[in-house]
Amino acid sequence: MPYNSEFRRQRILVTGGAGFLGSHLIDRLLDRGDEVLCVDNLFTGDKSNLDHLAGHPRFEFMRQDICFPLYVEVDQIYNLACPASPIHYQFDPVQTTKVSVIGAINMLGLAKRVKARIMQASTSEIYGDPSVHPQPESYWGNVNTIGPRACYDEGKRCAETLFFDYHRQHNLDIKVVRIFNTYGPRMHPNDGRVVSNFIIQALQGQPITIYGDGQQSRSFCYVDDLVEGFLRMMDTGSDFPGPVNLGNPNEFTIKELAEEVLELTGSKSQLVNKPLPQDDPRQRQPDISLAREKLGWEPKTQLRAGLTKTIAYFDELLRKNDADVTAPQAAR
Repeated sequence: MPYNSEFRRQRILVTGGAGFLGSHLIDRLLDRGDEVLCVDNLFTGDKSNLDHLAGHPRFEFMRQDICFPLYVEVDQIYNLACPASPIHYQFDPVQTTKVSVIGAINMLGLAKRVKARIMQASTSEIYGDPSVHPQPESYWGNVNTIGPRACYDEGKRCAETLFFDYHRQHNLDIKVVRIFNTYGPRMHPNDGRVVSNFIIQALQGQPITIYGDGQQSRSFCYVDDLVEGFLRMMDTGSDFPGPVNLGNPNEFTIKELAEEVLELTGSKSQLVNKPLPQDDPRQRQPDISLAREKLGWEPKTQLRAGLTKTIAYFDELLRKNDADVTAPQAAR
């Protein structure tokens, strides 16, 4: 097996743990017996993603921004803290860059002090609007350094630089993964990402907004598959720091995604085209050859199956919100 499957209980820090990806990762870590410290400032994270862990003896939540130093004792660190959707990271672009860069410095300093292994959640956005397709880890990217998306793209690129410099200069045990489009339950309903947008619009009978002609492509990875990739990457030997692409190589156009959502929801929503945002990538597809080789990993969940689970989650969420709105005040 290409990764270490032996297990011992560890104390693990997950920054951004109240978010979409972080909360699913925490579930897996607790399920296998680890102790987990979740740190989140709740800018985009939501404590309701962790409600089911209330009273769990091996789980602890701390509200803090990682732009400020953190003094804890841990064995491993998953650094997931950063707004990940354009609506959120463009709301305060300076802070987005700060959390990517200063946050990385703080977490790397912590890892150095306590001799912890640390994983950086990087992103396919570091490839920008790629001129190479699909994108291998060796591709250096095509990023507009002064565009409206640069706060996220360049922040993550700088974080990768810091991780590898700490690795070379201080012999720090690092892992870097580049995450491609991921979806599933607990996505923020208003984060502007295409999967959540389409599902909510379809369930509410609103027009499905497609930016551009809908022929731009994405590769959608279900959250459970991605988390499995995280765990496998963290369990590789110290001689493999990455970076490694984690995503689903099956490519779909945005229009194909919209049509699939309409079919699965039974919605009568109409497709409406709007102008494509600046620097929006035309193609996005990971080359996961390295993940297959080093981690023995590839996604298992097909798009239709993953969308079905995600639609069920959002349908329940919308029904609950409607019930809360219509409930009498005294009954709340």
